[in-house]
Amino acid sequence: MEQNTIKRGGVGLRGVDKEQTFGGYTLFAPLAGDIAYLVDIDGKEVHRWQLPGRTGRHARILPNGNLAINTINPETPDIFPFIHKYGGGVMSELDPAGNVVRQVKDPLGHHDQFHYGDGGFLYTSLEALSKEDSAKVVGGIPGSEIDGVTYADIIKEIDPKGKVTFEWKVSERLPREEFPLQSHYGREHYPLINSVLPLKDGNILCSMRSISAVLIIERATGNIIWSLKSDVIAQQHCATELENGNILIFDNGAYRTGESNTYSRVIEVDRRTKEIVWQYRDPSQWNTFFTPFMGSAQRLANGNTLICESAFGRIFEVTVKGVLVWEYIVPHFAEYKDDITRGIFPGESNALFRAYRYSKEELPWLKV
Repeated sequence: MEQNTIKRGGVGLRGVDKEQTFGGYTLFAPLAGDIAYLVDIDGKEVHRWQLPGRTGRHARILPNGNLAINTINPETPDIFPFIHKYGGGVMSELDPAGNVVRQVKDPLGHHDQFHYGDGGFLYTSLEALSKEDSAKVVGGIPGSEIDGVTYADIIKEIDPKGKVTFEWKVSERLPREEFPLQSHYGREHYPLINSVLPLKDGNILCSMRSISAVLIIERATGNIIWSLKSDVIAQQHCATELENGNILIFDNGAYRTGESNTYSRVIEVDRRTKEIVWQYRDPSQWNTFFTPFMGSAQRLANGNTLICESAFGRIFEVTVKGVLVWEYIVPHFAEYKDDITRGIFPGESNALFRAYRYSKEELPWLKV
């Protein structure tokens, strides 16, 4: 009997409503492997890229048709165990044949790296705080620093020549009393930025998991000009800006304030009022849609939303009314090869950080 619960339930395409789906092609890169895959609406693989290392976080298609991918940096130091799981400090651009055309490395780069497509990047990195400053971080599990040290996030932007054009340090700009670590988090990493995105107005949107907050940082001043906190979201990921200016968020739901039942959801928040104007959660009373970590949501051109239930390799598409019109379970399973990550996440996995959908027009090189 198959011992893997996900495999036993069936993998690959699980269903499609071709009249209501956006169609197109879905891109994903399983975290335990070193290949990015592109599948059509029938779940058939139409292209793959051999990556220059194990997937660090996610893959995206750039406007020029190339693949942007963040892979694990073998030079990343053993500062704490999870850095080997959610790193991604090798930022590469690959052509459709898999050739590396650009690459930038930061041993402390992690989670999200936004590729501008011209060799410039907006990404997250880390710095070690002094023991004195580490002790000033509020909240978290007491004594869980690494030898008394907390690593704090830095948002960096570099131009195509590698020059730093913007830098925002949590250690200098994030009010610790206002944004404490939640009580169930270790103090080794503060506040764990898992997405960073330039907005249309030039400011910067970021998601901070271990404080359950989404912020907008004013580029000109470095000031925090907008925030959404733990009374609305819980360990969220993948904050993005929609065409109407609203913010789309994958809200994981672990340790949700005021609720004992765990469920994930995707929410669209009006930036002006901070009200939830649209959301998707599983229609079942038992909320079977849930991933405690990772996850993504992408609003498609026809109004549908592509959702990635990351921990279980499930990618699905829903309409504005919440009707499920496409579902796919990643069929590629592997064990993590490095001892540290395999010790944290033993056994084979089909997990992925994010998934993205593209139209045929966005993939002019694709011959199908």
